[in-house]
Amino acid sequence: MDSVQAILLALVQGITEFLPISSSAHLILVPVVLKWPDQGLVFDVAVHVGSLTAVMVYFRHEVLNMTTAWFSSVLRQQHSADSRLAWWVILGTLPAVLAGLLLKDIVETDLRSPLVIAWATIGFGLLLWLADRVQRHVRDEYSLSWKDVLIIGCFQALALIPGTSRSGITITAGLLLGFRRRDASEFSFL
Repeated sequence: MDSVQAILLALVQGITEFLPISSSAHLILVPVVLKWPDQGLVFDVAVHVGSLTAVMVYFRHEVLNMTTAWFSSVLRQQHSADSRLAWWVILGTLPAVLAGLLLKDIVETDLRSPLVIAWATIGFGLLLWLADRVQRHVRDEYSLSWKDVLIIGCFQALALIPGTSRSGITITAGLLLGFRRRDASEFSFL
């Protein structure tokens, strides 16, 4: 891969990461359309680290509050809404981590095709639209239960399928569980 390809793919990642569309799918499709070799999963993960950094900067106050509260809950048994939210973020991440470890080879090879991306984009886009239309959005992120968090985490594991937006699928799960759009989105990015 030359530097022009790396820069273009990094820009694609930066633009698509914060929309409920799959940045991973776009990282696969751009080389297909431009007839470049597939850059592979390692490069994709590297540019996702840049997106993670941007999210951490944007949510720095929330992350600092949650981190401080989490340590207080562990070291001093002082529990708060922020410490609970921190625990929920950790718990909600576990299903995707486990699925990623178990399915790494399949994700890296078999699922990186335009056909998989097309079907996942259509299917999960429709599911997001449906979730937004049919559910009452009354709950906030502090009303999460461990069951809600595991459901959202399992939905997040579906984002290993290219074409499935991680933020889109976790927002979908939050909406299906009755969360307000803002709260489903914020928990998704946290």
